[in-house]
Amino acid sequence: MLKVVIAGCSGRMGHALLEGVFADNELALHGALDRADSQQFGRDAGEQFGKKTGVLISHDVRAALKDADVLVDFTRPEPSLLYLAACQELGVNMVIGTTGFTVEQKALITNAAKNISVVFAPNMSVGVTLLINLVQAAAKVLDEGYDIEVIEAHHRHKVDAPSGTALRLGEAAASALGRNLEECAIYGREGVTGERDPSTIGFATVRGGDVVGDHTVLFAGIGERVELTHKASSRATFALGALRAGKFMQGKKSGLFDMQDVLGLRA
Repeated sequence: MLKVVIAGCSGRMGHALLEGVFADNELALHGALDRADSQQFGRDAGEQFGKKTGVLISHDVRAALKDADVLVDFTRPEPSLLYLAACQELGVNMVIGTTGFTVEQKALITNAAKNISVVFAPNMSVGVTLLINLVQAAAKVLDEGYDIEVIEAHHRHKVDAPSGTALRLGEAAASALGRNLEECAIYGREGVTGERDPSTIGFATVRGGDVVGDHTVLFAGIGERVELTHKASSRATFALGALRAGKFMQGKKSGLFDMQDVLGLRA
């Protein structure tokens, strides 16, 4: 039985993760963490599902992690790094689905993976993981005469843009073409921009309503377009992928992995 701690358990993703743990006989809820100003402290984590788990929602990270196997985190970069430090200290593996990390913060995650096992991915969906592979394959074929644009849409509460998934898709296309995304990405267009530089990869961001997550990679040529799209209608798909990642790390003492590794798609 894999003993799971969930961070941000009263949020939208936390709710989906709790539901996923309760539905899986191979998983046991070991701890439930929330932000310092949460109104849920002291309540049973299963209360909203009509369950009595004996696991109370807390912000005591080290107490929650004691004897745990894995922490699953979809919060914000700052608390994620605090959780990461505690996981290193206590030897607990970590699944990180949080996005918006800086280059320096990502380096801290890479360094932590020398001591514990970490699955770090901007999107835990099985479908998006497949989409990344399809984008790489398409970019290799459509390497001349096709302009690449990444279009993403999310709910009004998302705080970072472009999404981590959109950036990962852009990286997939850029790497297949031997380009550096940091050098060729265009994140906004306004006014007289001049003709499009064919070596660039453009990003367009939409925010509104309750959109869970839509991503399209557009290869626009002369006389035809190829569009690769993934649309998420429920956060359950991300939760199930994250919990699958937790199971993947069983028996692994250290190492940095992503969903390509979890699904066995690494070339």
